[in-house]
Amino acid sequence: MTRDYPLEKVRNIGVIAHIDAGKTTCSERILYYTGVSHKIGEVHEGEATMDWMDQERERGITIASAATTAFWTPTYAAADASQKHRLNIIDTPGHIDFTVEVRRSLRVLDGAVVIFDGVAGVEPQSETNWRYADEGNVPRLCFVNKLDRVGASFDHSFKTILNRLSKKAVRIQLPIGLESAHEGVIDLLKMKAYNFEGEKGKEIKETEIPEQYLEEAKTARAELVEKIAELDEVLMDDYLEGKEIALEDLKRVLRKATINNDLFPVMCGSALKNKGIQLVLDAVVDYLPSPLDMPPITGTNPETGEEESRKTSDDEAFSALAFKLQADPFVGQLTFFRVYSGVLKSGSYVYNAVNQERERVGRIVRLHANHREEVDEVFAGEIAAIVGLKNTTTGHTLCDENRPIILEGIKIPEPVIEMRIEPKTKADQEKMGIAMKKLSDEDPTFKIKTDPETMETIIAGMGELHLEVLVERMKREFNVEANTGKPQVAYKETITAEAEAEGKYVKQSGGRGQYGHVRIRVKPLDKNIDPEAKVAKNIKREASFEFINNIKGGVIPSEYIPAVEKGVREGLSRGILAGFEVVDISVELYDGSYHEVDSSEMAFKMAGSMSVQDAAKRAKPVLLEPIMKVEVTTPEKFMGDVTGHLSSKRGQIESMEDRNELKVIVAKVPLSEMFGYMTTLRSMTEGRANFTMEFLEYAIIPTSVAQGIIDARK
Repeated sequence: MTRDYPLEKVRNIGVIAHIDAGKTTCSERILYYTGVSHKIGEVHEGEATMDWMDQERERGITIASAATTAFWTPTYAAADASQKHRLNIIDTPGHIDFTVEVRRSLRVLDGAVVIFDGVAGVEPQSETNWRYADEGNVPRLCFVNKLDRVGASFDHSFKTILNRLSKKAVRIQLPIGLESAHEGVIDLLKMKAYNFEGEKGKEIKETEIPEQYLEEAKTARAELVEKIAELDEVLMDDYLEGKEIALEDLKRVLRKATINNDLFPVMCGSALKNKGIQLVLDAVVDYLPSPLDMPPITGTNPETGEEESRKTSDDEAFSALAFKLQADPFVGQLTFFRVYSGVLKSGSYVYNAVNQERERVGRIVRLHANHREEVDEVFAGEIAAIVGLKNTTTGHTLCDENRPIILEGIKIPEPVIEMRIEPKTKADQEKMGIAMKKLSDEDPTFKIKTDPETMETIIAGMGELHLEVLVERMKREFNVEANTGKPQVAYKETITAEAEAEGKYVKQSGGRGQYGHVRIRVKPLDKNIDPEAKVAKNIKREASFEFINNIKGGVIPSEYIPAVEKGVREGLSRGILAGFEVVDISVELYDGSYHEVDSSEMAFKMAGSMSVQDAAKRAKPVLLEPIMKVEVTTPEKFMGDVTGHLSSKRGQIESMEDRNELKVIVAKVPLSEMFGYMTTLRSMTEGRANFTMEFLEYAIIPTSVAQGIIDARK
């Protein structure tokens, strides 16, 4: 079988934005205009195709990213069938609690359409998503949506993009009219106006630019042409000589600049009123990269530790990244993957380079939200899902066993909120274990642990909504009834000084005894160390823990070193002050002794655990708490009350600015103070204020507050 679409005609794109900017509404229009769906599903009616989970439809928000495949022939080439392009689209959530969905989708996409609310402009989650896209060097198009809303302003929204995201943004369109008078858009490259008529705006009419917008359009075009010409020597010479630059040349250089992240084209319209979406699809084809435009993917050879790369080609050795798991009621576990090189056939075997296991590929399916189409082969540059992989999770590399490679994984943020959970009946107990395992495979930010003292099950996640949705999913998808406690903050502990300690575990009983003896040194871990950095063989490094083996001359035999490390980890997981996990700590094992007969792994594990607890107690331990970045939007008359209230919650006000008629307050506030904040804020501002928050960092808790937490734990 050969591929049905040449690679240069493929686009892998994501739709990303702040909650409520209209991502799913845009995705629905894309499905309609590309012929995937024959009617438009509206989010507010609970009918959106891309929001296929019951909870997404009830809440009107996207929870899980949905993938779909569509085909598009640009409007200017409608008669030319050879111009048909395949678009693999991922619609991502906007809510901060589901931020990992955006992060992992951007990891495997070649380009993104970033959507902004035409009234609010750049919002907090837009900034976070933009930052993720920057980390992955993902080329972007911007679409300012909702220009039909009261208070919409394209100029204001564009300014917020320039000021808060990137000075490289350029307008390639202007709106015709705003609010209820919003009729269409002006294309600044072609200098034509476009109106969207007929059923659902399907008919696009190209006309001359209305007189009243002509001057503004000429000024904006001159600015655009100058920005494009600056990036190409030949065009720059023509521009300086005052020559008219051909449309093809402008588009060619703009495409190159967009792919290199030198420019971010900005477009406008209203998805709900069916204006401008087809032109966004044209821009995706014109300016966003095909897999061939992206540099070869690099990874590490697990056998040699050397860096290797793979070109996007069907003839290369197979390599792919699993970026998402989804439990499907009809076919079982789906593993979404992006192929970077080579071809994968159904019924064949793949090698998981991370856990070094072979897995059989059962069926391969191409996804249309929650409908699926079976395929026999998947080629380089494509996105699909495998049914039936047993031991592959988010961030694992699948490859050819004879040419192994490990691609860079996906960074998973740490959960900040915890909740106790228990099954209602004995029958629920078994089902709950299975349900939680499946949900944590699907969502790597959902963690499960057992409290060692009370033996209760504790679940941890990114926020109250996140845990609420997961408990609800257990009930609906797995029929598990459970009782939950109140959400708790996930505190951590760390040390602020260096200290040494000795751990000796000696037990003499009848027969063989136990003997383990270690000396260790602990110090705070330098946060600037990159956990991915290649380090010496005797150092094991992770994001918040480092273990250094400095044993010389075999004073402890090497087979007991892993047992010491295991004991150290266990000692740190139990905490020192209040039983919370100890993080950002470096532990050096530098001396000890052993007994020819009595030493064992168990004895050294116990010695490691005792010594690290002892050393950490002497190293000035402190409690850490999650600090959130909170952004409150409020009418001016309530500003004093809101800032005063935030300060009373140990909040630090970072900045205040104007957004249209409203004031925006940005503050850093401990998560423990933010429970139930929405209710208080509403009653304080007659229900007119709003807030968003996202995790920022862990910080040391003031002694007076920390003492209360320690006493409560005891």
